[in-house]
Amino acid sequence: MNKKVALVTGGGRGIGFGICEKLAADGFNLVLSGRSDASKVADAVEKLEGLGAEVLYCAGDVASAEDRAAMLAEVKERFGRLDVLVNNAGVAPRVRADILEATEDSFEWIMRINLQGPYFLSQACANWMIQQKRADDSFTGCIINVGSISATVVSPNRGDYCISKAGLGMMNSLFAARLGEFAIPVYEIRPGLIKTDMTAGVTEKYDNLIYNTERLVEKRWGMPEDIGKLAAAMARGDMPYASGQVIYVDGGLTMNRL
Repeated sequence: MNKKVALVTGGGRGIGFGICEKLAADGFNLVLSGRSDASKVADAVEKLEGLGAEVLYCAGDVASAEDRAAMLAEVKERFGRLDVLVNNAGVAPRVRADILEATEDSFEWIMRINLQGPYFLSQACANWMIQQKRADDSFTGCIINVGSISATVVSPNRGDYCISKAGLGMMNSLFAARLGEFAIPVYEIRPGLIKTDMTAGVTEKYDNLIYNTERLVEKRWGMPEDIGKLAAAMARGDMPYASGQVIYVDGGLTMNRL
């Protein structure tokens, strides 16, 4: 198959689906992964196929080593190649708890999904990309990590989430440094306030921040397609000589201003 293949974890909804839409429009075949049953993402798959992509959905938990291995085995059997990995899947705390009261169970659950899973999925995909590069020097792989402004913006009522995203930032730098010799760039996107299921429960709070304060330069919610456009540019190779870079897509929320 000549079409490039992108694996997008959590690609069936929210930011992940916004990324998949732009990649499909750019001519990529797609692998979506998620914990939901395939029936729950059938509409998303149909929409992506309507954009011309061949789509494989792999049900599994990125936190599970067995599920990650099974996922990549399916990709190899179906497509025989992998050009782009997008580490997008992530969770917020089930309960927002002050760090003086937060539980170890919540911390461990979030770390396994938001950091440990992407770390070892990146390891496996990077080794496969290196094999492809050694077999064909024209191969151009790429890893994209979807982080969060919470890597640097403090929220003491969800410290576990913030720490997981800060760790993802270091992971981004580590893989960028290690894969440089193979010309496989690694990038991180840090979204701000994006309109998704994850932010649905705090809509009123963030509406007030966006529209009634001077915190944002661009006074609107971010949308999944905003992230998708940047991820597609990275996947296409439109950001040369920039491996390891972190790009904020947050409407200017984290900009230092007087």
